Amino acid sequence: MKFPLVAATCLLLAGCSSGGTDQVVVTVDQPVTLADQPVQVKVSGLRPHKAVTVGADAVDQDGKKWHGKATFTADDDGTVELDTAKPAGGTYDGVDGMGLFWSMDPPAGNPDEQSYLPPFDNGRPVEKLEISASRDGKRLASTTVTRQWMASGVTATPLTMAKDKLTGVYVAPKADGSEHPSVLYFGGSEGGVPPMSIPYLLASHGYPVLTVAYFHAPGVPEDLRNIPVEYFATAARWLDQQPGVDPAHVVVMSASYGTEAALLVADHFPALVHGAVLFAPGASGMRSYPHPGAAAWTYQGRPVGLDPIPVNGMNGPVLAVAGSADAAWASQQAAELIMLELDDAHSKFPHEAVVVTGAGHGVGGAPYLPRGTKINHPIVGPYTLGGSRPANESALRQGWTKTLALLKSLS
Repeated sequence: MKFPLVAATCLLLAGCSSGGTDQVVVTVDQPVTLADQPVQVKVSGLRPHKAVTVGADAVDQDGKKWHGKATFTADDDGTVELDTAKPAGGTYDGVDGMGLFWSMDPPAGNPDEQSYLPPFDNGRPVEKLEISASRDGKRLASTTVTRQWMASGVTATPLTMAKDKLTGVYVAPKADGSEHPSVLYFGGSEGGVPPMSIPYLLASHGYPVLTVAYFHAPGVPEDLRNIPVEYFATAARWLDQQPGVDPAHVVVMSASYGTEAALLVADHFPALVHGAVLFAPGASGMRSYPHPGAAAWTYQGRPVGLDPIPVNGMNGPVLAVAGSADAAWASQQAAELIMLELDDAHSKFPHEAVVVTGAGHGVGGAPYLPRGTKINHPIVGPYTLGGSRPANESALRQGWTKTLALLKSLS
């Protein structure tokens, strides 16, 4: 959906010793858009070859104001286009039209230990950024960009074990009378219902999403211990029955520990699951978490062993995204092993491992938000994901683009 070009004309005219003035305008091609869509930022009306600082400011859900900036030199026409201009300095390096967005820093503390979470507007997450142009500390012009996670018509319905035999949330796009590929989504070792940014955005692109919790939530076990693979099959069957869902194209998606369950349900239930997207994957069965001593998963009442998980039953495309600097586990090797096993099984479906040099464990989700390389894990506390903010951002962009392409290929 295209929106009219908006411009904010400066209220201040910045003079120089020669008596000249800037009449500066900041423009954004899409002032209101989904949070996973890039925008084009342009500053015009500058004096040619003069420096200008372009900034981005956004308030998170805790009321903290994040800030990103970059200094540029205007071209012969007195213009700076962030898609093509390389900053001389700032919170990011290199040519990157969305650099201001993901490189914002918190007002205090180590950026690697914090991540931006958007505030809510009428129950829906919305990020509002002010994009400004300044020189010598004086603001010349600004405009506002609104980033949304939920498109018009997207709905979210909680599910409970008592009523639905599942714990989770069903996120549905606006009904259009057609059936669409859908996603069964769940998280990793953090437990609970995973953050809703992925389901909201996928539904905004037209894909129904069932996100489920399988431990550390009401109605499911407290620990990741002896979780039946059949639970995820039950979720896939529930998803099949929803209006607007194409039951022939259900894709399972997960990250970290949850990718083991994704592989298991896709392999054991090929009639229900028709593809997989795996972020920072594992390739073998694991022990229970956080307290070892049992298997993490069971199938037909028996513990799943520690051997590589078979993939010869896969009934659709597979995408695995990993970082070479994953500090949590060897996701690069796991992603590559999964692809080798699919090759050996002579899979007729597309399968690809995207390994990003320097990226860590946090490679799942949409790009363009500031994310740290360390988190406060809800179960075990401080936890290092690894990688760097720029490399992780690169992995998020590549992985998300390929995720949307995989889903589109099933439409």
